[in-house]
Amino acid sequence: MTEHKSGFVAIVGRPNVGKSTLINRIVKQKIAIMSDKAQTTRNKIQGIYTTPEAQIVFIDTPGIHKPRHKLGDFMVETAYSALREVEIILFLISADQKRGRGDDFIIERLKSSNTPVFLIVNKIDTVHPDQLLPLIEEYRQQMDFAEIIPISATEGNNVDHLLEVITEKMPEGPQYYPADQVTDHPEYFVVSELVREKVLLLTREEVPHSVAVVVEDMRRDENDKIHIQATIIIERDSQKGIIIGKGGKMLKDIGTYARKDIENLLGNKVYLELWVKVQKNWRDKQKYLQDYGYREMDY
Repeated sequence: MTEHKSGFVAIVGRPNVGKSTLINRIVKQKIAIMSDKAQTTRNKIQGIYTTPEAQIVFIDTPGIHKPRHKLGDFMVETAYSALREVEIILFLISADQKRGRGDDFIIERLKSSNTPVFLIVNKIDTVHPDQLLPLIEEYRQQMDFAEIIPISATEGNNVDHLLEVITEKMPEGPQYYPADQVTDHPEYFVVSELVREKVLLLTREEVPHSVAVVVEDMRRDENDKIHIQATIIIERDSQKGIIIGKGGKMLKDIGTYARKDIENLLGNKVYLELWVKVQKNWRDKQKYLQDYGYREMDY
């Protein structure tokens, strides 16, 4: 028998470089929410990749940025804590973005880590191949990377190769999770994230990141239909009108789009009921951060 390999991999990078897209591509299912707004991911999302030979647990971290409130502090600390006990760190950059102060900030932190760091150049489908070599060379001069692998998480280019290289470097170890499990987060957490994604998607710039979603109740009826009640939390009264929309249209659209994704996730028909609640300055209050699920988790 060949040995079974397993281990943990952290994905770090500036906001908006495609970390969540990569996790979803690897597990072939939507578990991390995607948005073109910065700092979409707030908790560590674990995606589980399983083959007969190996099981690799990927941790998608919040984008590392300069915090402006307690929620920001939580997000950055969450990202750093993911680096402490993993076998490999993937430092994701975007091929269509110049190296910036945010990247340098992360590199300085990674230099002090004893864990092998792979430089993953994402979004290669958005640039001409001639632009890649100078960008890679620029990063190579900053730090000695264990591997440099260009990919497109959106198109899937080279992702299989990335997984082969990671598997090769994993130590011998057990299978931590059942083969068909793709995340360690409970269903209600992923459901709340899918609702929050639709709020960000549909309200665009009108409602900034002062949105949390709490699933209040989730149960199956006798026909195996899942009934979900969730509350959308915002910080200001003016945002409530935007999320509800004229005649309730915006809230209805959020519910319709979210329900489709939730049904895909759970494999059942879903009845989704949404409420909107104003909780002033919740991002700066420890009590509310904990109530809304932003607790440090031990992995």
